[in-house]
Amino acid sequence: MIAFDDLTLAYDREPAVHHLTGRIARGSLIALVGPNGAGKTTLIRAIAGEPIASAEGGLRVDTRRIGWLPQQAEIDRAFPIDVTGFVAMGLWAKIGAFGALGRKGRAQVAEALAAVGLPGFGARPLSALSGGQMQRVLFARLMLQDAELCLLDEPFAAVDARTTEELTALLLRWQAEGRTVVAVMHDLDLVRRTFPEALLIAREKIAQGPAREVLSEANLARARLVLASDTARRRDAA
Repeated sequence: MIAFDDLTLAYDREPAVHHLTGRIARGSLIALVGPNGAGKTTLIRAIAGEPIASAEGGLRVDTRRIGWLPQQAEIDRAFPIDVTGFVAMGLWAKIGAFGALGRKGRAQVAEALAAVGLPGFGARPLSALSGGQMQRVLFARLMLQDAELCLLDEPFAAVDARTTEELTALLLRWQAEGRTVVAVMHDLDLVRRTFPEALLIAREKIAQGPAREVLSEANLARARLVLASDTARRRDAA
């Protein structure tokens, strides 16, 4: 599904990710992990097709049906839109940005909200939602995109254990349906329990494979050391 060939992604000539080579197979459920500042969000944004200031090497994504779940901080919850209108954005590929939602579309939105545990929330404004409810709404919108490749940036940040458990079940269901799921994750215990695979980076690739093997203490220590060394080098160069 995804191939990296000596991929370097940079901002202001400083690589956020460099010389990354590897593959993510179709149908994978894989966690993208690493220390803060390791380049995880930059990499997943590039996979999603967002423009990066500078890119060298190869990045191939073998589908155009990509679903994207951003971090909550990127959502303007003061924008005057209700939950139905926001979730319905997941249908834009089918009805267009200005197409009428219609009875069928409204039924799909209602089904998606029920699937994430928010039946009857359609008329509420985004500003009235708690953090956990907003995260469920983001999952509902992603469901309606019916994507082959689902990309999630910190999907369980600032949500409680129950919400995490219920939303994790959705990721497992999507994988069972044959979708490829790539998620930026910080909760390493959750990754070990739930994700079959992990890709550990620290601006460069540290390890990829079965999650429990990738997240060994030795690999995590190496990731911290590599990132600290790279950060010190840049500071000295400046």
